[in-house]
Amino acid sequence: MDLVIQAPVVGAAELTQIAALAGSQSVHALEGGPQAYRLARIQSRGGIADFCTAARIDFAFVPPDLIRDRVSVVAMDMDSTLITIECIDEIADLAGIKPEVAAITASAMRGEIDFRQSLERRVALLAGLPEESLLRVYDERLKLSPGAERMIAGFKGVGATILLVSGGFTFFTERLRTRLGLDETLANTIEIAGGRLTGRIDGPIIDAQAKAERLSSVRERRARDGGIAIAIGDGANDLPMLRAADLSVAYHAKPLVRAQATYAINHCGLDAILNYFV
Repeated sequence: MDLVIQAPVVGAAELTQIAALAGSQSVHALEGGPQAYRLARIQSRGGIADFCTAARIDFAFVPPDLIRDRVSVVAMDMDSTLITIECIDEIADLAGIKPEVAAITASAMRGEIDFRQSLERRVALLAGLPEESLLRVYDERLKLSPGAERMIAGFKGVGATILLVSGGFTFFTERLRTRLGLDETLANTIEIAGGRLTGRIDGPIIDAQAKAERLSSVRERRARDGGIAIAIGDGANDLPMLRAADLSVAYHAKPLVRAQATYAINHCGLDAILNYFV
């Protein structure tokens, strides 16, 4: 296996210590994105996880033949993954009820309560809010996660299908689709009548299983002949989708998700995922 380490800053002493723990004589600096290094054909994993965790360095043990050209599908969550916010929490903030809604969101993302029920409860609390509130959140509060555009460009450059699957709202996913050149999106449609939110979802709820099923469908169409499907997420609602992928990434995620994903990024931006591939 190779070892990829990356962080906003990796000190010379830290790099030397990690190389010694890994028993690697070959260390290559990786260009672009975070400060990153690939240690080839390591001899040991002992102590690396503990050292990197303490030093706030992201690490991944990757096969040396993991080639970016093999990536056929990249599926990612939206809220707190592709973007830095939870849109529904920010909408709630405009109504003065963010703490109440955010507490339900956090509990659902930790897997403590059912996502479908949590979404219905949160959306109900937004009833009566002006439709313009959605645009205000998009224009004033929504920001891409660091490295998002570079990651998308990197995978689109090898012909991968980019899929945005979200338990959030189509109001945001469709704007991001146009803005970033995404190939497919899946999300919930929040019902609007008379220029105001009704407090209901229009159509079937996109939950964890729906997200996984969409990835599986796209994977069947696009990731044949040895192609790789990647899934990226942060909350419990992403776990079925992560399991449906060939390679999964927990991005600034809840402990439950980090424990089940192939790799975890805790300190770098989304473009750190590109460094897993040669």
